[in-house]
Amino acid sequence: MTTGLRERRKQEARQAISGSAMALFTARGFDEVTISQVADAAGVSKMTVTNYFPRKDDLVFDRAEATVRSLASAAAARAPGESLLAALRRDYAERIAAGDVALGPPTAAFARLVRDSHVLTSRGREIEDLRERALGDAIAAETGTDDSQQRIVAAQLASVHRVLFAEGARRILADEPLAEIRQVLAAAARRAFDLLEPSLGGYLIRD
Repeated sequence: MTTGLRERRKQEARQAISGSAMALFTARGFDEVTISQVADAAGVSKMTVTNYFPRKDDLVFDRAEATVRSLASAAAARAPGESLLAALRRDYAERIAAGDVALGPPTAAFARLVRDSHVLTSRGREIEDLRERALGDAIAAETGTDDSQQRIVAAQLASVHRVLFAEGARRILADEPLAEIRQVLAAAARRAFDLLEPSLGGYLIRD
């Protein structure tokens, strides 16, 4: 079996397990479903589920790793002459226009599931904290300095994504149209980055 085919089958298996889990969680609630029940629904062993998803909440936050890396990756990919703020502004605009659910709004089922589970709410906050920390680590690595100022910059920039994701979830739960929510989030992001521009517009401009 070629590597490409093997990886594709692994991804298909992962998606099948995640889909079965989300169907159960949506019907019964996250806290009421066991890993064994997910395995039975997906037609695999419990060990197979945990091999793909070491933590139960990974079945819901299956994009967590990419989300944690996202801001640091956008910072690393900025063009010559582009500041850190400009890179994150551009990245947000491109991803929200493309409908990236990692920015929001999430589906109503996802938002409701997280809202109704203390475990998932805590995990969501943890992912946001890790994303902010990863951006701070990237800034520290680039500047050669790791102090409170670098971490405050990371917190200010990461807060745009955190606050707007919560706003998207609130609006989707209020049954607002998806296209309208994305427009609201895009406009709110522009205003937020505009407010940060005077202090951070010239920060870490790529040579």
